[in-house]
Amino acid sequence: MAIPIVAIVGRPNVGKSTIFNKMVKRKLAIVDKESGVTRDRKYYQTEWNGYPFIIVDTGGIVPSTNDTMTQSIKGQAELAIEEADLIVFATDCKIGVTDYDQQIAKMLFPVQDKVIFTVNKVDNDKEELEVYEFMNLGFGEPIGISALSGRNFSELQDQIVNKLPSNDEMREQFKEDTIKIAVVGKPNVGKSSLVNKIMGQNAVIVNDIPGTTRDSVHLNFEYKDFDLTIIDTAGLRRKSRVKFGIEYFSNLRSIRSIDDADIVLVLLDAQEEISVQDKRIIEYAQSQFKALILVVNKWDVIEKDHKTAKKYEEEIRYSVNYASYAPLIFISATTGQRVTKLLDLILYVNQQRMKRISTHDMNTFLQKIVAQNPPNHPSHKRVKFYYASQVDTNPPLFLFAMNNAKLITENYKRYIHNQIRDEFGFDGITVKFKFKDKS
Repeated sequence: MAIPIVAIVGRPNVGKSTIFNKMVKRKLAIVDKESGVTRDRKYYQTEWNGYPFIIVDTGGIVPSTNDTMTQSIKGQAELAIEEADLIVFATDCKIGVTDYDQQIAKMLFPVQDKVIFTVNKVDNDKEELEVYEFMNLGFGEPIGISALSGRNFSELQDQIVNKLPSNDEMREQFKEDTIKIAVVGKPNVGKSSLVNKIMGQNAVIVNDIPGTTRDSVHLNFEYKDFDLTIIDTAGLRRKSRVKFGIEYFSNLRSIRSIDDADIVLVLLDAQEEISVQDKRIIEYAQSQFKALILVVNKWDVIEKDHKTAKKYEEEIRYSVNYASYAPLIFISATTGQRVTKLLDLILYVNQQRMKRISTHDMNTFLQKIVAQNPPNHPSHKRVKFYYASQVDTNPPLFLFAMNNAKLITENYKRYIHNQIRDEFGFDGITVKFKFKDKS
């Protein structure tokens, strides 16, 4: 299920980054008195009262200017207005209504149904009365807040989650029991070409201009009596190459596609080194406990001998050693080389994500690994396991009951993780662990 996007927009220096930081409960955005510090958007998944959403911090909108950087900020914020599910329009109580506020209000008025209007820097009851001046902007009575002190901030968050669609309304209309596959990667890596080859038709526009696919496209098909839905996502691009924000919301759309997916195909270009953006998307997929397959495309254009594939795999494994469990396959979306094997690999990984280990086998396994390498703690306190059980699938969740869960070290968690993979496989699967005290 895709997580809704909430964008904070407004003129420079009204405290948008402070609002963002308060939402995510940490200082992720740059906060500075100099206007225009937030030049591109920062985004982060947060939640309020158990309701998750992605909050986006945009650069300040300066509607009438010829300055290139300011025009870029304006373009990025306009994309936020276009693409977000909800917009928090922020103004500044200390300064009052400005011409810029009025121009931004005009930009927002056509989408007023998805706007929450707030006045920031309301630090006391006297300033609360000054909020009514802002009603002239045409969005009704705003919420007077202080992002710095937290004044009325919970009311703002309540309004956000109340105005967002319900979980049921957000659910994509996938075919029941379908295997959902997200195809993600940098622009021009061949995502649409791969989808077209799988579908056997030109289902998605293919163009050499990076960033052609901005929307995510969902396509249903059958393979070996299994129903699959493939999601062709917008391409990812390094922030330094983003111009006027054209690609930024493509990044968010890719994230939303990963949220919708069961299995994520991370397409890598055989002609290029694995990038920071590739790594980030792998890390995000892992954080959401999605199944992973690394797909090296354009293998047909590489000059190779009998050692080439092994060398490439070693380099990729070294670059993303935290995803060593993900299967890796070399393909050509253009020629169709190994595309059928990729489909077989998808079915295999799907089988792995639904695998369930019996409690008897888990406890036999636990006794074995503890005998091989007993747990210890720097405090020399006794660490004892009572039992282990797999309590869920998709993703697999393993529960370990012990005398004191706080005594389990990160090193020993990694040891258990590696031993589970050696014993039971779970190829391509990001597994979850829970350690709890036995009451």
